[in-house]
This record gives sequence, C-alpha cells and structure tokens, in this order.
Amino acid sequence: MQRLRNALQSIDHKSYPAYKGLRGSYRFTQYQLNIDHVQGDPFAAPSRVSVQITGKQAGFPAEYYQQKHRRIALEDHLLRLFYREISAYSFKAKGSGKSGLLSVSHPGQEILERSACHIDERQGDITLRFSVGFPANGRSINARELEKILFQYLPPAVEHACLFARISKPACQEVIELADDQRFIRESMQAEGLVAFIANGSILPRESGISEKPMREAIPFQSPASMEITWQLPHHGEICGMGIRKGITLIVGGGYHGKSTLLQTLEKAVYPHISGDGREYVATDSSAMKIRSEDGRAISGKDISMFIRNLPNGRDTVNFSTEDASGSTSQAANVVEAIEAGSHTLLIDEDTSATNFMIRDELMERVVAAGAEPIVPFIKRVRGLYTHRGVSTILVAGSCGAFFHVADTILQMENYLPHEITKQAKTAAEDFPLNFEAEEEAEYPETERPIRMPSQRPAKVGRDGKERGTKLKTMGTDGFQINKQNVDLRYLEQITDGEQMMAIAKVLDAILKKYDGQQVLLSKVLDQVMNDLEQKGFAGMPGGAGLSDMAMPRRYEIAGCVNRYRRR
Repeated sequence: MQRLRNALQSIDHKSYPAYKGLRGSYRFTQYQLNIDHVQGDPFAAPSRVSVQITGKQAGFPAEYYQQKHRRIALEDHLLRLFYREISAYSFKAKGSGKSGLLSVSHPGQEILERSACHIDERQGDITLRFSVGFPANGRSINARELEKILFQYLPPAVEHACLFARISKPACQEVIELADDQRFIRESMQAEGLVAFIANGSILPRESGISEKPMREAIPFQSPASMEITWQLPHHGEICGMGIRKGITLIVGGGYHGKSTLLQTLEKAVYPHISGDGREYVATDSSAMKIRSEDGRAISGKDISMFIRNLPNGRDTVNFSTEDASGSTSQAANVVEAIEAGSHTLLIDEDTSATNFMIRDELMERVVAAGAEPIVPFIKRVRGLYTHRGVSTILVAGSCGAFFHVADTILQMENYLPHEITKQAKTAAEDFPLNFEAEEEAEYPETERPIRMPSQRPAKVGRDGKERGTKLKTMGTDGFQINKQNVDLRYLEQITDGEQMMAIAKVLDAILKKYDGQQVLLSKVLDQVMNDLEQKGFAGMPGGAGLSDMAMPRRYEIAGCVNRYRRR
C-alpha cells in the first residue's frame, strides 16, 4: 500500500503516460490489488484492475463453491453486490474524460459464469476484475483523485461484497439453495423425459420490450391439470408446474394471449434466473435452439437437401453455399446446423418463420405440383426429426391448423394461461385431412459433416516488429467486428448480452487461428472449445480473462457464429 502511495505522489501532475509505471501488484489489508492494464489517455478505454482475496480472508464456507452450479451462483451474487457497491463511487473522483469511472460487469436476469468474478473451487480464493478511469486534468496526472479511488472508495466496496463476515448470510444462503433447486429441476426433467418445466406462479411477461424485469400485476402461470408435474425440491419443498414432454408440442391461441411470451420464456430458460425474476423455477432443455428465417445470411457447404432440392438452376443442395440466403433456405440451414451442433429441441415461432418453409396449403399443392416445388415443408419433416433423430419441436402457430395432425401435445393460450386441447384439436382436425404424408421419407444429413476454415491473411506487423493482435468490437447482442469484417448474429436470439458476444468473438478468433485453412469436423472443434473452457475457463481465451468482460457462451451459439462467418 505504501509503495503505491509513494508511486502516486511521485507522478502527480506529470504527463499521462507516467501512469504506466503503476502496473503491478500491491498488498492491501484485506486483498491484493493488481493494476493489469493502464489506459493510454483519459479519453481511452479505462484501465483494467483486479483484486484478489484469499479463501481464508473471504471466509465463505467451502460447500458454497466446491460444486460448479453453486460456485457460479455465488460468483454471480458477489458480482451483483460489488456492482452495487462500486457504482456508488463512480465519477466521485474528478477529472477529464473517463476520469473517476468505476465500472464492473452488470449481470442481467440470467445467472452466467463471467470473467469479472471467479472463485477457486479448491481454496475459495476470489478474483474480481473491473475498470477504473485513471484521473487527469487535461492530460496531466491527477494522482490525488486516483488515491481517493484506490484507498478510500475501493476497500469498503470490496469488503461489503466479498467478505462473508460483512454480507447478508441469509441472502447468500438463499442463492445457494436456489442453485440446488434449479439443478434438481433440470436433472428431474432429464430423468422424466421432459424438455421444459414451468412452475405454477411463475411470471412470464416482461416489463417492456427493452426490459427483462417481470411485469407488475401480470397473471401468474398455472399449469393445465393434465400436464401438471409435482416435485419435492431440496430446499423450496413441493413445487407444481407444467411439464412439456419430448415430442412435438404445438402452442396456439388468439393474438396477444401469450403464445410468443411463452416461447420467449422457454428460449431464455436454457439459463437459470435470479430470485425475483419470476422465471427462477422455469427450465428448458439446455440444448434448445430458437429457429427462425434469416434473410441474407451466409451459408457455406451445408446439406439442406432434406428441405430444399431440385433447384431449377441445378444448384447442389447437398453441399449448398450462398452469400445471400432466402427466408426458406436460411431456415432450412438453421435447422440442420442446430442438429449438427447437438441440439435436441427446436423452438419455432410461426411469426418469424418463412411461410413456404413451414407448410403449403392444399390449393397451392393443386396449382403448383409438388415436382415443381423445390421446398419440402417443415410439416413433412417435423415428425421424422423426432422419430429418427430424437429432436423435439415446440412450435407457436396462430394461423395454420395443419400442425394439429402431427403434434403430440397441443396447448391453447388464453389470457396468458395454457389449456391442453390435444383431444379436441385432433377431433376437429379429422374434418380437414392432410393431402400428403405427414412423415415423408427423407435422407437426413450427416451430423459429422466436415467444413473448411477460411485461410487467414498474414498478421500485420507493427513498427516494433511485433504482430498486431486481432481487433474485436462487439455490438451488443447484434454481433461483432473481427478486424474489419462484420459478423451478424442478431438472429441468434439466445445470446443474452454483449459479454457473451465478446466471448463468442474471442472463441472464433482462436478457432480461425488454430484451424487456418484446414478441413475439420465442426463437432470436434466445438468439443475441444468447450473442453478448454471447462478446464481453463476464461484465462484460456486470447488475451486471457483480464482485459475484456466475458460471459460463458453455449456451444450452439459458437456453432452459429462459425456457420455465419463469411468465408472470404
């Protein structure tokens, strides 16, 4: 501490680059402070700082962090506490540009493993990573203001967020117990053949289109009696809710009655949610993928022949590539790619699907003969995907009743409440028979299809003779820029925030460098990536864990990123 004070006093009023000399580690009373990266000037991206607290000093019970699901929940809780503490001091230190900024990762409603907080599973050591705007007047160092940040503001923030003796023990215990209950639900779903579970009393509608917080005075969810499941959770006790079984589930109903809200809940429930979110006891198969049409996306070397064939220009749909896919070809590719990545549940909303991909009505079949139509609609494949590949589908439909014939379970949403109408809908459908086979024979694409990675341009070399690193810039959940190439991921709707996007961007960078120009099996690449993340965490990514805030991605979004990367 004293060495840092002396260094600050010695550089006060000097030009800003003198801050670089502060890089290093300093022992404080409760923790070690690390200045990992110093910004170039007060208007640049703020400096990166971390604190490390030993497990003995932090004092958390070992059973809170020795199991992965508990550790991630505890990390998330401590990060939220630290965000609350540190935000109160942001910009209290004065100066130019970003002087006095104090910021740390701000998690949303989902509980994700994040680089900003890590707890060692063996010793309980805690690492917190955050940003500090080093103060300056113009471009002259204002060391006194930085001294306020590091010696007055930071210590109490760390103590009130990371020392077990100083935080609310009941709140911490609640976090651990919820993590146990959420894991129990997922294990029970798997054992009982469910792809989703929604607890009675859950609040599904969100506050607004730009807020993931629960809507006030929303109608609590209530399961139909015929689909109700009851479990005895380890801590919460008895819980009842709707279980959606494997197979084909159809969600119907009038407009504004909650069909899409239910599907959006399911697509976000691949992640656990915090207490008070309203969806903390909602879970979906962790491999579930939201599928939609995606006009204009790039497709490279995909076998979409089970959906698209006999194109009039003779184009090969067994090895299909395009820089500008149509709605139907993009949705066909999205289904195939999800299955290749290992997804066992597809989530589809009629509103965001290509109509001609989903179904062709009888009149269109009569006017345009099947032999003249290259698209085999999804309704002819959905049953086979389940019976031959074990891939379930949850589909929202508001205008087409033909899917009644192929569905195993049919739910009608009425005023945000589900009613099971399978028997009634099947009976009504008998008066409107299909004029085609609902399970047409198909050649299903290979799941071990190799892809060729693009060859990378030689790395640029700076004046110092060193290779320049890859430039990555994220654009929220819309995508990112790698060097000067945009990667559009806005339709991978299960990416939760920019930190998950940054992790995906870094993974792509590592994949491109490792497999430069090689032909590889994407499944093997994904297995290696996920194994590395499991073993090394964020520290194994390019640039390590310190300079960018990241959240753990799923293999399915990584696959989606690789598949959408334009080979040029």
